[in-house]
Amino acid sequence: MAKVAFLFPGQGAQYVGMGLELARQYPQVARRFEQMNELVGFDLRKLCWEGPEEELKKTANQQPAVLAFSVACLELLTKEGLRPDVAAGLSLGEYTALVAAGVLTFEEAVPLVRKRGTFMQEAVPLGTGGMAALLGLTADQVDELCARAARETGLHVEGANYNCPGQIVVAGHTGAVERCMELAAEAGGRAVKLSVTAPFHSRLLAPAGERLAEALQGVSLREAQVPVVSNVTADYVTRPDEIRRLLIEQVSRPVLWEASIRRMIADGVDTFVEVGPSRTLSGFLRKIDKGVRALQVEDPASLGRVLDSLGRVC
Repeated sequence: MAKVAFLFPGQGAQYVGMGLELARQYPQVARRFEQMNELVGFDLRKLCWEGPEEELKKTANQQPAVLAFSVACLELLTKEGLRPDVAAGLSLGEYTALVAAGVLTFEEAVPLVRKRGTFMQEAVPLGTGGMAALLGLTADQVDELCARAARETGLHVEGANYNCPGQIVVAGHTGAVERCMELAAEAGGRAVKLSVTAPFHSRLLAPAGERLAEALQGVSLREAQVPVVSNVTADYVTRPDEIRRLLIEQVSRPVLWEASIRRMIADGVDTFVEVGPSRTLSGFLRKIDKGVRALQVEDPASLGRVLDSLGRVC
């Protein structure tokens, strides 16, 4: 029997207007945006629907916004009786996966990820760290380039997101990231500097993990009702104590996304549904394995397609 995984996007998936069409058609989606506003204490919904984009892109704003919209999409699926056999999320998306698995409630997750965004942004002084996507190179090549750039600059850079074949993100001190980009071009690859203000998922974010550990002390995590694949280990996690530890580590450890997808495929998952804004994860999936089915929901039309498709495979 086919297995279905729900995938949840992370930071960078947001866009102005996300959720507006669904909120106009489904009152429960509109209510989730209202609850998001109450939980963050300001009109984040207006930023989601009207912008400005620069304000929405701020880490502490986009994290609760992406999570809230993704949860609203998730609930449209679960209302129709569609539930995953396994869940996973990219970086921030792991928190949405934990909501899907019953580990966190929406009311717990929204303020938690807003704090997480603030902690991550404040972990390093503005301008001292950055990230870049290296394209067309293997993981081993990227690791070698990071080590060389660190040696040559005396600064730190490391692989941060192992997304899919030929697309790996590095993070670290600005000078080391820029040198890594130069080395990538010399090696026959391409490098694209990312529009972020901190070196996410690098060891430079360790102070954010320490602050997140304190914030998590006030949250009672529950046993996962469906397995969640951890970004840190690319393995299943269900126990609250293990989930807590891995969430703390996650902010300063690489995201093993390709390995996570391959683990699920090896265990029989053949249908993946990206639940939330944009189609980034679906793009990664096609580069990892073209033989699996990739679906996505973020508006009424895509919701209809997912419900039709899952009705035939579940």
